Amino acid sequence: MSARHTAELIKYAANAFLATKITFINDTADMREAPSIPLVTGLLDLGATVRAYDPVGMDAARAELPDITYRSDAHDCAAGADALVIVTEWVQFRALDLPRLKPVRKQPMLVDLRNVYRPKEMAATGFVHEGVGRGKL
Repeated sequence: MSARHTAELIKYAANAFLATKITFINDTADMREAPSIPLVTGLLDLGATVRAYDPVGMDAARAELPDITYRSDAHDCAAGADALVIVTEWVQFRALDLPRLKPVRKQPMLVDLRNVYRPKEMAATGFVHEGVGRGKL
């Protein structure tokens, strides 16, 4: 699925977004070929508001993606968002406090582009979970 197509699907589902992990390589500030760049620019082109958090690459990301809002942590980034978009398997995003996130959200939707979370567990927390490549389970 292309980044543009992914952006269109996400935009269809929600108006405000959280894009997490914006660098190319985990635990670095490397933005070369980062899949987040076409995804974020596609969302912006569609009129979305994008907030992002990356535990390592915030400075590099600001230079590459100046038109988004950067937050201090993943939970702060999620407050008020229509959808969470996970584009990394970093441990910081595998351990999100979902019960804490649910009340600060406009709607409990998580678009999981790395299949970090199991659909049944997400359903049990009350989140709408959309993964990729899993089919109907």
